[in-house]
Amino acid sequence: MDSTVVNTGAEGQTWDGGNDPLKSSYGKMMMWFFIVSDALTFSGFLAAYGFSRYKFSGSWPIADEVFTHVPFFHGNYPMIYVAFMTFILIMSSVTMVLAVDAGHHMNKTKVTWYMFLTIIGGMIFVGSQAWEWKTFIKGDYGAVQTQGGNLLQFGQYVTKDGEQTFKRVSVHDFAIVGNSERVQQQSNDGVWFLSEGTIPSLSMDEVINGIKANENILVRTEILDENGAKTILSRDESLKQLQANGRTVVEGANLHVNEYGSPLFADFFFFITGFHGFHVFSGVVINIIIFFNVILGTYERRGNYEMVEKVGLYWHFVDLVWVFVFTFFYLV
Repeated sequence: MDSTVVNTGAEGQTWDGGNDPLKSSYGKMMMWFFIVSDALTFSGFLAAYGFSRYKFSGSWPIADEVFTHVPFFHGNYPMIYVAFMTFILIMSSVTMVLAVDAGHHMNKTKVTWYMFLTIIGGMIFVGSQAWEWKTFIKGDYGAVQTQGGNLLQFGQYVTKDGEQTFKRVSVHDFAIVGNSERVQQQSNDGVWFLSEGTIPSLSMDEVINGIKANENILVRTEILDENGAKTILSRDESLKQLQANGRTVVEGANLHVNEYGSPLFADFFFFITGFHGFHVFSGVVINIIIFFNVILGTYERRGNYEMVEKVGLYWHFVDLVWVFVFTFFYLV
């Protein structure tokens, strides 16, 4: 007796993908799987950042005061260069769309040029991010870290157009530098397992003597007031805080200290923007490989430019992730 059962139900009728499920090739499906898994990874990182920022919202750095630099220009230009970086990356996504469309029309010349422009845009973005990291690490103004790990920043009131505003001042502008030379502690001349990192260029005494000699200099804490601005101490409170709680001078930002505010901000900034920058750099390398294959006519001989489309999916994903990173770090 024949026991073969023929499946004529809904499942058998709807599945007709064969070797091309959802009418997509194996390579495109795998790229989509990778994008979904990577999107979940970035979502976890940004969720952790959002939670930490909410928990420490009272002392979180203000983005408009942190990202104020523009190459070759000295001054305060909040968010200008970051906006330029974002524009470049979005335009590179546009050129990638045009490259994919040219590939559908088997136009090798246009694919070559649009891929070239995409690569240039990616390289500008990676270079700009490296410059931003360097500027962030170096810092501008410096600060003093207290015994409890809080930050004390410095500034003075200035009057412009009849309006009084608080302007940040670098510790190097008012500190009185002494003649004593401080030696960095090494593990062989101290506790065997303990050695100092890079020592700051100024000591606490030099900063305190400088603020005593400049009556206009005030201390600003990292704590936000009810108006969302950082709390500015009076002259007496400024000196009291420095003398009683000042521990060390902080310059720039790294994984241990951060002159802009909470060290956790720097940790997330380096990790998330670095992780995204690695994705962009990887995309540039892949685009270069595809670009030379286009020039050599590899895809012309295959009769399709599907590889351009697959790398285009990755590039669009990287651009989309940056929109969220840009929003979380720079806008919100």
